[in-house]
Amino acid sequence: MWKIVVGFVVFAAIALYVIMQAGDQVDMSGEKHGGDVMHAPEPAAAASGASAAQ
Repeated sequence: MWKIVVGFVVFAAIALYVIMQAGDQVDMSGEKHGGDVMHAPEPAAAASGASAAQ
């Protein structure tokens, strides 16, 4: 039983350390699906596709 408590305390300490080091850069919202997702187009793929079409 004491091993579970020690494991929880260690895990909690590591989690708090990571959160404190990351500051406000941690994104806890999970996976994003929909209009709020920002995908940047790849310019190399667009340029090679345009030249192949001509």
